[in-house]
Amino acid sequence: MSRLRRMSPRRSYDQYCSAARALDAVGDRWTLLIVRELLAGPRRYTDLHADLPGVSTDVLASRLKDMERDGLTTRRRLPPPGAAYVYELTGRGRALLPVLQALGEWGADELGERRPTDAVRAHWFALPLLRALEGEGQGLVEVRLEEGTFHLHVGAADGAVYGDGPAPAEPDARLVMDAGTCEGLCRGELGLAGAVRDGRIDVAGDGALAKALREA
Repeated sequence: MSRLRRMSPRRSYDQYCSAARALDAVGDRWTLLIVRELLAGPRRYTDLHADLPGVSTDVLASRLKDMERDGLTTRRRLPPPGAAYVYELTGRGRALLPVLQALGEWGADELGERRPTDAVRAHWFALPLLRALEGEGQGLVEVRLEEGTFHLHVGAADGAVYGDGPAPAEPDARLVMDAGTCEGLCRGELGLAGAVRDGRIDVAGDGALAKALREA
């Protein structure tokens, strides 16, 4: 039996409505969170599973197959010595970035205080901070939090919009803040410029983006 035949049949709302058609493709549990992870660029299955706490291996494998079938992702094998398979977004999958950002903005009021049972990864703050940096220019930004470090490609036209870990090159700006400040930005309780002026965010770097943030 071919790999395509092993995929589960596509479910549909069978409604002639663009919102319903969109939910046919991305409405299943975990799908949009997989997109969130793949906005960081190609990821191995094991990396995806590690950064999606709570998803079973069967469900993750099924969602990835569905997303590939629906043209949201592709799978390719890395050249030696890696020789592992990675998943990455297609252009159609990457076009979900503003959808996720809008969804995150809509859900900001639901965050509240962090619960003891809540999992957290530093890079989960990437998309809200990327939205907060809109209009500040373009460039590579490194963000350092208590939970870890990640970097943002602000204004990137294609490719990864963020990445886990330190910036791969000298960043245009480096932001250092505590967890409370970052959470306040994500919940919409703080503005980026105000947090910089109040000393809650330390901005380092000589790039135009760093200067814009210090002068805002």
